[in-house]
Amino acid sequence: MKKPRHLSSDERALWDSVARQTVPMTPDKQAKVAEESPVRKPVKPAVPISPFRVGETASATATFGQQVDRKPKVVMDAGAFAKLKRGKLTPERRIDLHGMTLSQAHPALIRFIMEAHTDQKRLVLVITGKGDRKDPKGPFEVQRGVLRRQVPMWLSAPPLNAYILQSVPSHQKHGGDGALYVYLRRAR
Repeated sequence: MKKPRHLSSDERALWDSVARQTVPMTPDKQAKVAEESPVRKPVKPAVPISPFRVGETASATATFGQQVDRKPKVVMDAGAFAKLKRGKLTPERRIDLHGMTLSQAHPALIRFIMEAHTDQKRLVLVITGKGDRKDPKGPFEVQRGVLRRQVPMWLSAPPLNAYILQSVPSHQKHGGDGALYVYLRRAR
């Protein structure tokens, strides 16, 4: 918030001449106006900055055209993970979030994961869908599939991350990119 500006001596003289011509409604209340201009704090001299180049000490990262390793880190048993990726394991439960809004899907997903964990289920399928296939015409690329992008973030954040050992995109026969396998921790 800006501080109120004080009147200069010229402005104060003009105001006094106008104020003399009026009759105050409540004479006991007078505006508190500084008689002198406010004292400004001295400005600190600028500290010279040594020349540098942006990013010269940063480590090399992937640039356009380079492949970034997108393989998920395997936390669960390697044999079970291999079967999972090949679609050989059958999910014990599934939830379909198609057609739900974010505000509907998030509590439903939390409830589903917690109930499955309580019932000692290990592998569940979360169907997010691939998103709207309509490609609007326009200069900007529009990302599809809000749930498809949001659900993995929900799974990796509290309170759900305490129940989940691994989550990966499902095999094509269980929905492919439109679904996720969620491997739950053992209930103890």
